Amino acid sequence: MGTTYSLFLYTSDAERAKQLSDEIWDEVDRIEELLSNYRETSELSRINRLAADAPVTTDPETFRFLTEAEHWSRASDGAFDITVGKLMRTWGFFRSNGHIPSDAELATVRQETGWEKMRLDPANRSIRFLSPGLELDPGGIGKGFAMDAAATILRREGVRSALLSAGSSTLYAIGAPPHHKGWRVVVPDPVQGNPPLSVIFLRDESVSSANCTEKNFTLNGHVYCHIMDPATLRPVEGMLRVSVIHPNATASDALSNVLFVKRPEQSLKILAQHAPQSRAVIVSGNSLHPTCTVFRWTAKLSQRCSGTQRRGTATLSHGGAARGLPSRHPGENQ
Repeated sequence: MGTTYSLFLYTSDAERAKQLSDEIWDEVDRIEELLSNYRETSELSRINRLAADAPVTTDPETFRFLTEAEHWSRASDGAFDITVGKLMRTWGFFRSNGHIPSDAELATVRQETGWEKMRLDPANRSIRFLSPGLELDPGGIGKGFAMDAAATILRREGVRSALLSAGSSTLYAIGAPPHHKGWRVVVPDPVQGNPPLSVIFLRDESVSSANCTEKNFTLNGHVYCHIMDPATLRPVEGMLRVSVIHPNATASDALSNVLFVKRPEQSLKILAQHAPQSRAVIVSGNSLHPTCTVFRWTAKLSQRCSGTQRRGTATLSHGGAARGLPSRHPGENQ
């Protein structure tokens, strides 16, 4: 899924820390081998090759992942859409440097995109594409799914204090550092150099953030974001940053994309109906005149945000002197 994973934990046993680290990297590699669209041998790539011709039976874990993706597509009325693979390629966001497609190209992509064209059959644990050219892209939910899988292992091993990070866009906290109420996470302001938007303390929950600062391209002075609106087939405009906290990392990952695509007033309704236990802050508008919309956000917001808020990853810093285990790109050797 093209990201870097990190693990921080507290332990007095260096050998135990290494053992746990190795287990987590093995698990991340296993999930990558299932879901990465950067690996031709992955189960997701196999589905992309075959599902337009006939139903493809897959393993229980991949089917559960696809079911989660379908759930958030339905809940968001398509704002989250795992079938945007061709759309990302057309705009040059898959292994290239950006490209503005023609109307003809977008018309073709329209026929090759849409979560309603994906059919899941729970009885046979199979998936079928109803339109040729459909291509799944796990980018908006896969990191969270990997975080949940890794957290399950840590809990099973009795770990009581750990922080997992997937490229800093999705983090999952187990417990808290000793003598702290949670893992300290700084949510940055959308404008680099400004004071932080907020500081949260994460404990047994996940936070995911979406923004356009880390992956975009600029042409004729206009910045094109990598987060697509499946309805318009174009990069999202008028959004600066979204951060959402949820007990489940798969959900927080998907929701961060949903809230970035939807208008703030629509996002509040989706959260109230489908994720009432979540907390979120949405920064829309432009960098000079931002508007902050919050949903159950209890942490203090910066003064710039506090004066404009409506109610209904950037680089994240970690507090505490945890034993930092080496970050690793999926696919690296142990």
